[in-house]
Amino acid sequence: MQEFAKKVEDSLTSTYRKKIYTPFLKAIHEFELIEDNDKIAIAISGGKDSLLLAKLFQELKKDKSKNFEFKAISLNPGFTPENLEQFKENLKMLNIDCEIIDTDIFEIAYKMAPSSPCFLCAKMRRGVLYRELEKLGYTKIALGHHFDDVIETTLINMFYAAQIKTMLPKVNSESGNLKVIRPMVYIEEKDIIKFTKNNEIKAMNCGCIVAQGSISSKRKEIKQLLKELEEKDPGIKKRIFNSMRNINLEYVLGYKE
Repeated sequence: MQEFAKKVEDSLTSTYRKKIYTPFLKAIHEFELIEDNDKIAIAISGGKDSLLLAKLFQELKKDKSKNFEFKAISLNPGFTPENLEQFKENLKMLNIDCEIIDTDIFEIAYKMAPSSPCFLCAKMRRGVLYRELEKLGYTKIALGHHFDDVIETTLINMFYAAQIKTMLPKVNSESGNLKVIRPMVYIEEKDIIKFTKNNEIKAMNCGCIVAQGSISSKRKEIKQLLKELEEKDPGIKKRIFNSMRNINLEYVLGYKE
């Protein structure tokens, strides 16, 4: 197990330094995501993104000049026994020390919104997790959202919510007691997939029926649209990402503070 974890860690600073570790460091420095004496919770879902995030923080902590604490914490929303067992096995193989908080959020979300439980599920998971972290004295929570998540969220908000709004690298939680940070905003999903596959990490999906394909998801539709656009016009995703840096308020119909 230690050999497996060491192989994964070594790949971050060799094979995947350019595509994964360097963009991770760039986001941290550019957006000032980590400060001295921070106590950071790494939100672990069990998927490829959050497992990578935990390994990135472990690697960053090897730099003794960084004065911060971090702990991996997972909210179990009601995984099947098989998924939970696989999750725990992944944590062990990757040498990730993770606290697991058990809930029945999957069941509640599906009962309340059977046709589209994803939004409610995500909102409930955030609420429960953030409250627990505030009680434990954490200053920040790190989430595994990546470059493609930012773009997809931008388009989802435009197409379905009629607003220009994206995922920010650093933002206050709703209570204002936590900073939410996203250190993987410069890392592309295709590189995370390669990292996961080549290191033979058996990451789980979110474990719900939506992820199993039983219900359509707006995010899946946007993901497919972006795939088709990128094939026809390479670089379009980066241009969408950069457009959120270049909004000219003189050329919009209106905006809210």
